[in-house]
Amino acid sequence: MEDKEEPGKDPKAEKQKKRTRQPNGASSIYFGKDGKWHGRVTVGVRPDGKADRRHVERKTEDEVADAVRELERQRDAGKVRKAGQKWTVKKWLEHWVENIAKKYVSENSYDGYEVDVRVHLVPGLGAHKLERLEPEHLEEFYERMQKNGSAAGTAHHAHRTIRVALGEAVRRGHITRNVAEIARAPRLEEDDIEPYTIEEIQRLLVEAAKLRNSARWVIALALGLRQGEALGLKWEDVDLDAGYLRTRKNRLRPKYEHGCGDTCGRKAGYCRERRQVRRETKSTKSRAGRRTIGLPDPLIKLLRKHREEQERERQEAGELWEDKGYLFAKKTGEPLIPNTDYHDWKDLLGAAGVRDGRLHDARHTAGTVLLLLGVPDVIVDAIMGWEPGGSARMRARYQHVTGPMLKKVAKQIGDAVWGAAEAVGQCSENGADQGSTDPN
Repeated sequence: MEDKEEPGKDPKAEKQKKRTRQPNGASSIYFGKDGKWHGRVTVGVRPDGKADRRHVERKTEDEVADAVRELERQRDAGKVRKAGQKWTVKKWLEHWVENIAKKYVSENSYDGYEVDVRVHLVPGLGAHKLERLEPEHLEEFYERMQKNGSAAGTAHHAHRTIRVALGEAVRRGHITRNVAEIARAPRLEEDDIEPYTIEEIQRLLVEAAKLRNSARWVIALALGLRQGEALGLKWEDVDLDAGYLRTRKNRLRPKYEHGCGDTCGRKAGYCRERRQVRRETKSTKSRAGRRTIGLPDPLIKLLRKHREEQERERQEAGELWEDKGYLFAKKTGEPLIPNTDYHDWKDLLGAAGVRDGRLHDARHTAGTVLLLLGVPDVIVDAIMGWEPGGSARMRARYQHVTGPMLKKVAKQIGDAVWGAAEAVGQCSENGADQGSTDPN
């Protein structure tokens, strides 16, 4: 016998009562007074400690049931956006760079992030809502940057910055995906790097011998130290009797603020009362970077001479000398400034009549010399300061096969193949001659 509906009762209301009788925290579906179906799903906890119940509404029961199941799937996969402030790209990037990145990255990395955010990313993408940012927005932005005159490398650097920033937003639950990992980064054409030849190295060293701090350039070309590593060296890191040096610190680019209250009308770096607001050095960023390197005998002799010259400068400076112990210093003992060091390198290239190149090309040159000498890979990695995991990739990047190397190998191949063939031919001829000889 079929059950009969009791008069005066709404079937939808009865179904609603049955559906809402769920344990605390379970998802619920119900028919509302507005004539629509509603669903609520607990996805976590709000900042105030209360349950974070998300709401969906649809026209039919089946549609709202599908929406509830999808929200539950996203919750279980950890892909539901965190409750709370709804960020714009501008607000998130400015918060990230000042309150997160600044605390945990090096000063140089922060500088790069800050410029990308302030100069490029906020003006170009800042108005978008963070959760609605799409890969296409980024790709169009990179294209606009390059059309407006930015180099592909600049656009690529901005891409790396926003990828890190959005990755942090995903990690903190503000968004569910990092669209910068999906977007195509600007294509970079890597410049062909041609290391300096032995002849060019010799010309540079001859010219460097005329300069103060001449050992600075010998260390760059012979040992391949990075600029920050060379300028961060102190005498306590060098043992000339044992014949080695240790790299432990990196020299940082100086950063200044006004000491005049910003009334001089000049940039902080040119203010006469400027104040240094950044530490001079920081520890090398990797364990492999903290390494011990043997010194060639000619370099040991040069460093002994350099120490004597620095001692004379100390006596001449008198009370003006700042005893900070730097291997390469100004005439008053202060550390060298990286920007000045870079221009000194350019001047050295010009004085030696050697083709133009980056200061970092000296490191490529040192790596190539090690390849030329046939130094085992494990020793190359130790000298250059490369981590074991990525050392093969770094060797491929820094050790360049040069024309003279190819000629030498070609000669060895010729000697091995054609020399052997000629020897076989001569043996055959000798055998034929001997076989045709009539002893009678």
